[in-house]
Amino acid sequence: MSWIAIKPDSDFSIHNIPFGIFTNPQTRTLRVATAIGDHVADLKVLYDLDFFNGIELDDVFEQDYLNDFIALGKEKTSAVRKRLIEIFSNPDFMGSKSLSAYYLFPMTEVQMHLPVKIGDYTDFFSSKEHATNTGLMFRDPANALLPNWLHLPVGYHGRSSSIVVSGTEIVRPKGQMLPPEGGNVPVFGTSKRLDFELEVAFVVGKGTALSETVSTDDAEDYIFGLTLFNDWSARDIQQWEYVPLGPFLGKNFASTISPWIVTLEALEPFRTQGPVQEPAVLPYLQFNGARNFDIELEVIIQTEQGSSKTVCHSNYKYMYWNMAQQLAHHTINGCNLNTGDLMASGTISGPTPDSYGSMLEISWKGSKPLLMPDGTERRFLQDGDTVIMRGWGEKNGIRVGFGEASGKILPARS
Repeated sequence: MSWIAIKPDSDFSIHNIPFGIFTNPQTRTLRVATAIGDHVADLKVLYDLDFFNGIELDDVFEQDYLNDFIALGKEKTSAVRKRLIEIFSNPDFMGSKSLSAYYLFPMTEVQMHLPVKIGDYTDFFSSKEHATNTGLMFRDPANALLPNWLHLPVGYHGRSSSIVVSGTEIVRPKGQMLPPEGGNVPVFGTSKRLDFELEVAFVVGKGTALSETVSTDDAEDYIFGLTLFNDWSARDIQQWEYVPLGPFLGKNFASTISPWIVTLEALEPFRTQGPVQEPAVLPYLQFNGARNFDIELEVIIQTEQGSSKTVCHSNYKYMYWNMAQQLAHHTINGCNLNTGDLMASGTISGPTPDSYGSMLEISWKGSKPLLMPDGTERRFLQDGDTVIMRGWGEKNGIRVGFGEASGKILPARS
């Protein structure tokens, strides 16, 4: 229980305590914060008021990003999280309730910012359902999954400079593509097949040295927390360019993350077993225990006129390759990690059409248009559309959520 009023369906219950970066209307400087109910708590103010007395901390809360806080290590970041739960649970703890006017701000009055400085970003391709669906569309059914897919977590290195925080508008990209009427000679123009990709990403919590590897047993020690991720995709540009070296301009124009990083500690109640992996994976990818998480995911498309529709209900538990395997594979060749690196899951699709995590699958490459409540159709996204992603875990009266990852599509620049 908390002395702060928290709605039953709030993403930010006392069980969550995520971390992010915000500016408040008083100081207007970037600060580390947490979310509780409909409020944001300024950790810099709490630090100055000695609420973290007894925890050895550098003053890392007046920073542009979470990186320095994360780099303190899980022992200290966990202690901060536990202290915050104590502050919000006990109104008499150092006068936490009486002093709340100094550090609590309504969410509607603050601005959230990119939570981490992302040095490197890797995108995986770890949903078997999504990989199968795209294989069926672009290859014959017998070869829907490529030969390597069941043996390793397929991934590619993306562009970190174009990752933006929720609420940032997305300009429709331009590039080369084959003409829609067919032909082998490319044309230059505005993407007609702009798409979303429903993903969850994890933030690396500590670095490794070059040539050092991380086992699946130790992988979660290197993961600070999770965030929602929309890897916007221009399918027509992507289809023309991706052979032989994979995604490039069709992906790197923008990706959206939610502003709050939810810790692995907060997600412990939602651990679950993942899909059975057959054939058996190589020893370095084998793991013990439940490494998937039962996190409900949904995608809403809202038109410029205000009409909206939930177009996807999926779940993070569908992931064939889990985070521990992704991190172990990423480092098995000695690739070094840095605090703040971001690794995304790839599109998370479930087994049924209502759980497909992209318009490419929902409309089946544009052949099955989606009917919106206002009577319009969507094969892919239109200018003025806002895509809203949400995610939460709920079990035994405990709810932990991520907030939103949203972005509105603007017309291409002339």
